Amino acid sequence: MTDPTTPQLSVLLVDDQPLLRMGFRLVIDAEPDLRVVGEAGDGADAVAAVHELRPNVVLMDVRMPGTDGIEATRRIVEALPETRVIILTTFDLDDYAFAGLRAGASGFLLKDVLPSELLSSIRTVAAGDAALTPRIAHRMLELFAPHLPVKSTAAGNGADPRLSTLTPREIDVLRVLARGHSNAEIATQLFLSEATVKTHIGRILTKLGLRDRVQAVVLAFETALVTPGA
Repeated sequence: MTDPTTPQLSVLLVDDQPLLRMGFRLVIDAEPDLRVVGEAGDGADAVAAVHELRPNVVLMDVRMPGTDGIEATRRIVEALPETRVIILTTFDLDDYAFAGLRAGASGFLLKDVLPSELLSSIRTVAAGDAALTPRIAHRMLELFAPHLPVKSTAAGNGADPRLSTLTPREIDVLRVLARGHSNAEIATQLFLSEATVKTHIGRILTKLGLRDRVQAVVLAFETALVTPGA
C-alpha cells in the first residue's frame, strides 16, 4: 500500500495502444514514489491532459494518429517546460525518435524497455537530468552524421557562433557530455570533481539558452563539435 506521506512523481502515459499503457501503469504504480495520473491515446489529448494534470513526466509515443508525439512534445515543452517528456518508440532511435528529442524531449526509451530502466529514466528526467545513454548518443550521432556541417568545430575553435561563448573547458565538458556520459564519467575522463562538472554543465546550458542535457547533445551534433569516429 502506498504511504500517503511519500512524495510522488506524477506520470502521464501517452500511447494509442491501451495494452501498452496498462502494462506501464502496472509497473509505475507499484512504486511508492511514482503515480500514473492519466492516460491519452493521441497527441492532442496528451497536450490537453498535461495542461489539466500538470504531470512531472510524460511517456510519449511518437507514432500516433492525428497529432503525433513530436508535435505534442513541442507544444508541451513550449507551454509547460517544467513537465519532462520521455519519447517511446518501437524502433531503435529512428528519425521520429530523434525528431522528438529535437522537439524538447528529455529522454528516449524503447517500448520493450526493462521495468528497472523505465523507472530509473522517469526519476532521472524528473530530477532535471536526461535519460540518454552512450549507446543512444552514438546512435543519434550516426543518424545525424549526414547532416553535420562540413566545417567541424571538433577542436573547439568556435567556428560555429553558438559555441563562441564557451570556455575551452566548457567545450571539453560538452564534447564528453554529447557522448551520453554521466557527470561521474565526465569527471573521470576530464580529471574534475563531479561538483565542478555540474557547475560547468549549468553554465553551458545558461550560456547556450538550453533547457537540459539532451538539447546540449543535439547542439553538439548540429555544430559538429562531435563527429563520427572522433
